[in-house]
Amino acid sequence: MTPESTSSYREILRREIEEGLSELNRPTSGLLLSGLSAGLDIGFGPFLMAVVLTMSQGVFSDPITGILLANAYAVGFIFVVVGRSELFTEHTTLAVVPVLNGQGSLTDLARLWGVIYVANLVGGAIFAGLAVHIGVELGTAHRAAFVELGRKLVAYSWSVTLLAGVLAGWLMGLMTWLVAAGQNTISQAAFVWIVAVAIGLSHLPHSIAGSIEVLMGVFVEDGIAISEFLTFLVWSTIGNVIGGTIFVGLLKYGHGVRPGAAKQDINVSVERTRDEQQM
Repeated sequence: MTPESTSSYREILRREIEEGLSELNRPTSGLLLSGLSAGLDIGFGPFLMAVVLTMSQGVFSDPITGILLANAYAVGFIFVVVGRSELFTEHTTLAVVPVLNGQGSLTDLARLWGVIYVANLVGGAIFAGLAVHIGVELGTAHRAAFVELGRKLVAYSWSVTLLAGVLAGWLMGLMTWLVAAGQNTISQAAFVWIVAVAIGLSHLPHSIAGSIEVLMGVFVEDGIAISEFLTFLVWSTIGNVIGGTIFVGLLKYGHGVRPGAAKQDINVSVERTRDEQQM
């Protein structure tokens, strides 16, 4: 590894720490509103998937439909990440890095995770209910399409959901790393699209976007049972946390400091991040 590549890697790590520390220091009210916004915004992806699935019935082959659905799925992620609202699965990596660097506490991390997770789910549930009602009334999405999307996520055992959730969390963690490396909004949006399409094509369970898919099926009469939703939510969440925290946060941080950098070499000013929150 050349000195230039090591420096570049550490610069990305420093950006991750700065962003994560900024969110750890953010007031609870701000996190709550931003998390609610993310839960609402990301719902456009699953809703567009239902629209595409409805329109493609009998028109396209299954592979083409799958590609279209994955691209529709990515729309919600682009809205959230480029729009700078708070998504739980981003912070299974982003908020963990400053804690590993000794600049954040586990208490701060638990507060951030808890607030954003609940806010995301509340926003997602609200959107799911609206999507089913509006989609059916407008005739743009059939009830069967909502159920079919949700069934694809709850059809597996808890162990499969857990392990697939690890992969989804891993990809989301990589997304935060790639976004930090992006030089402009266009490149960042491209990275988000690549990761989201990969998750969508692979049918990997994302605890927030996937929950909206399942909840849309729950809101359809005689659709998905609430117990199926809860099972999906628990195991996908655990898997996402493991994937983002261990396979990206811990490994990327360890790789960044292992070449010889001390923690203070990549420290970020706490006062700076607090001042940014007040601007």
